[in-house]
Amino acid sequence: MTRKIIIDCDPGIDDAVAISIALFDPRVEVVAITATAGRIDADRSTSNVHALVSRLDPAKYPRIGAAQSIENAAVETDLELHGPDGLAGCNFETSDRQHQIASDKVIGDLLRQFPNQVSLVCLGPLTNVARAFQRDPSLEQIVDRIIISGGSVSHGGNITPSAEFNMYFDPTAARSVFHSATTKSLLPLDVSENVEFGLELIDGLPPRYSRAGDLLHRLLPFAFRAQHQKMGREVIPLYDPVALFAALEPDLFEWQEMAGDVEVAGELTRGQTVFDRRNQRSWRCNMEVATAVDESELKSQIVRGLRYAGQQTMP
Repeated sequence: MTRKIIIDCDPGIDDAVAISIALFDPRVEVVAITATAGRIDADRSTSNVHALVSRLDPAKYPRIGAAQSIENAAVETDLELHGPDGLAGCNFETSDRQHQIASDKVIGDLLRQFPNQVSLVCLGPLTNVARAFQRDPSLEQIVDRIIISGGSVSHGGNITPSAEFNMYFDPTAARSVFHSATTKSLLPLDVSENVEFGLELIDGLPPRYSRAGDLLHRLLPFAFRAQHQKMGREVIPLYDPVALFAALEPDLFEWQEMAGDVEVAGELTRGQTVFDRRNQRSWRCNMEVATAVDESELKSQIVRGLRYAGQQTMP
């Protein structure tokens, strides 16, 4: 029996990899892809979601939610690693997008339509989920679980010395979701940074004449060049596929119950995820946090997922 998921994202290259796998994986039904502002602005995020779904052309199209701008958003981005449009500068054209529905409303509608059946796989800032819960607090009781890509326990940050980007961009939303009465699974940098791919990943991609292969062969070489030029690295992390596989294959990970919160006001620590790990903890545990993963098996499954996507999208 397939599990229903909503992918909430601000599509950059690693989001595109995760979406390519998820749309064709028989274990899940992607009932919606909801765009959020983050590494790209709201309009571009929405356009990128439409472009990815159109280019991949799955047998069953998910609903698409439109991103909304937010106040007090972070200024810093990581577009140097993803291209000016978030997708390697490809500037994919999209079809007319009339009658767009806001992402938080799409989330709310589907949670009510399928109570306790839908998991949220959050690959970007948590703005949409926080807004959906604010709009209708009863949604917290009918979401199956929330898988969150972001934060760090001991690793430090990747956008500031103390903060991971998704938490940093909208820390108020992140804190709200952390405090929500939901089942949450966090994939922090401590784990996701360790799942790295070298150039051999290119050799494992689907053929260029498949829809998924054409897309991925456009995006991933840019990611490798950008990592080399900007970061001096010969490998790339793929944070978002890691989070997707926490939904697909949670047994690949080791988990620990933790009590977490997000700093919203610190001049130097905006977006820092803070965990109460004292011997006499006073905070109540509110999420499970991935502490380790079978890296070799996870990487193999990501490559297999991409190859399968290519087989399903032959012309």
